[in-house]
Amino acid sequence: MAGDLRLNGDGRMIELAALERRAGERSEPARSGGAANSTRPAAGPVPDPEVLAKARRRKFAAAYKLAVLEEADRATDPGAIGALLRREGLYSSHLVEWRRLRQCGALGALSKQRGRKPSRNPLAEENEKLKAKLARVEKKLQQAEIIIDFQKKVSALLGIALPETSPDESNS
Repeated sequence: MAGDLRLNGDGRMIELAALERRAGERSEPARSGGAANSTRPAAGPVPDPEVLAKARRRKFAAAYKLAVLEEADRATDPGAIGALLRREGLYSSHLVEWRRLRQCGALGALSKQRGRKPSRNPLAEENEKLKAKLARVEKKLQQAEIIIDFQKKVSALLGIALPETSPDESNS
């Protein structure tokens, strides 16, 4: 019927055609709960489009972790742990990891620091390297002394005379 109307620039005719066309649409007040010809209400506040340059990892204090674990352990109602996790903005994997850490070493394990370790004293590093080198050299010396003792015993059994060395020559 709307197609049969000829619009000659008459504003009333345009309104009638629009009303006729909308008669069976879903925008009826009974179905949508609002007025048929109402305009859309303005959307809520516009979210801030600014994006941070770099995301930061969340850090939880050991006392906070223990408090959340205690509250989760006390939760007996169905869905109470889920409500706790939603309220605190946590994942169930947080609880699993924190429980494991609590079993291993309580507060000390819960407050471990992430990231790069602090740099060590260069003298301490050199000292450790020298100690390791000294241990290797002492082990080789011990092996050499065992071999020399074995050679002396074999030469004594076979009756081979070994040349005598003076104490001054053995040091060099």
